[in-house]
Amino acid sequence: MNEKMDVKIEDGKIAKIEKSINDTVDRVIDCTGLYIMPGMIDMHCHLREPGFEHKETIETGAKSAVKGGFTTICPMPNTKPTPDNLETLTWIINKAKEVNLCNVLPFASVTKGEKGEELVNFEELLKAGAVRIF
Repeated sequence: MNEKMDVKIEDGKIAKIEKSINDTVDRVIDCTGLYIMPGMIDMHCHLREPGFEHKETIETGAKSAVKGGFTTICPMPNTKPTPDNLETLTWIINKAKEVNLCNVLPFASVTKGEKGEELVNFEELLKAGAVRIF
C-alpha cells in the first residue's frame, strides 16, 4: 500500500509509523517524492569472487547492491573455485562478513566444480551457511 506517512526513528530503529507524528525530534528529513520501504533482496546476483575479481568482488557487488536499496544478496556459485566445499563456502561467508555492507547469503553448487558429474555434500554445505544448493 502506498500512503504518505510519517516515520519516527529512535536509536537507528523505526519507533513509529503514523499519518502524522507531532513528537519533538532532533531532525526532520523531507522525503516528499521518495519511497521508504524495507530493504530489497536480490536472489540472483554474480559477485564472481573468488576467481574472477576482475569482473566483480564481494565488496564491489555489495556496494552496488546497497546503493540500489538491496540489503540482502544471494550470489550464484559460478566462481573459481566453486562453493562446492566447506573451505570455499566459508571463505565467501567470512569475506562478506569482513566487507559488512549487506547480508550475503551464498548459494552452493549442486555438483563439484559445476561439472554435473559428482554431487556435493548438501547437508554439510547447508549447515555451514549456504542458503541453497543451486
